[in-house]
Amino acid sequence: MAMGSPVRQIAVFLSNRVGALLSIVKMLHANHILVLGVSVQDSVDVTVVRLIVSDPESVEDLFMEKGIAYCVSELVVVELENGAESLAYVLQSLLNAETNIHFVYPILTRPRDRPALAMCVEDIDFAVSALGKEGYKVLYQEDLSR
Repeated sequence: MAMGSPVRQIAVFLSNRVGALLSIVKMLHANHILVLGVSVQDSVDVTVVRLIVSDPESVEDLFMEKGIAYCVSELVVVELENGAESLAYVLQSLLNAETNIHFVYPILTRPRDRPALAMCVEDIDFAVSALGKEGYKVLYQEDLSR
């Protein structure tokens, strides 16, 4: 049973040019939206920027208003209670549960003064359940947005 709303990631395609990422971050900042997590996958023609933000609904409205193409997906965000030492144990828990991880990246903020890891997984509910059974704290959008 969920304890909040799943963390929503907003992915945007940017042209591969100098300052493209900065312009998006500045636009969000000007609208009082914090970037809480970011992953950049670069290629010759285009860059995929994955963002976890403090207010995903406002970002969707802003991107629609500005004509910026984006897509939204839900992620599992897990707190790493023992910092970097927890990484292998979290990954092992998901391997034991036989759930696939598509990609991961760290969260820039430290909810409850602990690092956290954002993961795109094959089955969110199953991963949340597996991590919960192992005693890990799963974070929700409300935990990050405050």
